Amino acid sequence: YFFGGSLLMKLKSAFILLGLFCLFIKPVNAENINISSQDNLQQQLDKTSAGDVVTLSSGRYLGNFVIHNSITLQAEKNDLGKVIIDAQGNGHALLLRNSHIKIKNLTIVNWGSDLTEQHSGIYSDKKASHLVIENNNLKGDGFGIWLQKSEHIKVLNNTVEGNLTLRSADRGNGIQLSIVKHVEVRGNEVFHTRDGLYIISSQENIIKNNTMHDLRYGVHYMYSHNNKVLNNTAYNTRAGYALMSSRHLVVDGNRSTNSEDYGFLMNFITLSTISNNIIKNVWTKPENKVLGRDGKGLFIYNSAYNDITGNMVDTAEIGIHLTAGSENTKVYGNSFINNPTQVKYVSNKKQEWSMEGKGN
Repeated sequence: YFFGGSLLMKLKSAFILLGLFCLFIKPVNAENINISSQDNLQQQLDKTSAGDVVTLSSGRYLGNFVIHNSITLQAEKNDLGKVIIDAQGNGHALLLRNSHIKIKNLTIVNWGSDLTEQHSGIYSDKKASHLVIENNNLKGDGFGIWLQKSEHIKVLNNTVEGNLTLRSADRGNGIQLSIVKHVEVRGNEVFHTRDGLYIISSQENIIKNNTMHDLRYGVHYMYSHNNKVLNNTAYNTRAGYALMSSRHLVVDGNRSTNSEDYGFLMNFITLSTISNNIIKNVWTKPENKVLGRDGKGLFIYNSAYNDITGNMVDTAEIGIHLTAGSENTKVYGNSFINNPTQVKYVSNKKQEWSMEGKGN
């Protein structure tokens, strides 16, 4: 009160701005550290301090490396593909043990194959925040990128390749999110892993502009809510998008082509919007044909209170198959083209698929 209302408000604003400024400036003692493949990388990482930027020169770095401090580990952009972290077939290639870590422009290969131990190219299972994993190339047997119990993370423009010589069930997933929040997965390419993007028990994440191909499932959701799946592409899969036991999903503008069993599989999905997606060529291979196995563009099982609108299903054995109590679903504005069976509807209730006079 002594200072007067106006001056007091100015002082408060100044302290807030100062606090925000401090969040974004580099720590005073932070260093730029250059390391070669002749150095002991783990020893050098252990010597770092928060805010340091560690740049690796061209070469192969052998071992399993643990990052304990909040640093950036990177290669220069013009060295892309020349800086290789090689785990030599064991364990995690990079194990992240802190928040505010950035991994950029690295090639990461040959991590372990033990799926029970969750062997991964990049692995974080401790509560962490503000991780950035950007523009890396990963190739290995186990999981590509595994993130757990974390929030405010960006996974951007990475390539993850699995081992095609292994059975699908013996490969890890490309990018796995488990018990995370506020994660953006954007612009990545994933192929030859088991599933491309696997999301379990995770909320408020965005999966956008990714390409997934030659997999079991392109995107696989389990027990996850309030997520957005936008403008992704999946092809050469058993199912482009497998959405299970989740609610409040927004799945918009995605594409699925050349899947064998499902374009979109919805199992116990509620209160979600599936809109403006394109599904083409869903057909079971002749050698895999058994009674009841038909390629389904949209398969809706035990799912209710959803909006399915503006989608196109073109050349699937069954355009849309809705069954097992999937009621109270709004289905309108969709195009079913060139499907031998356009609609298969199994229910003891009559429903009209239209909205304000607009059907399919």
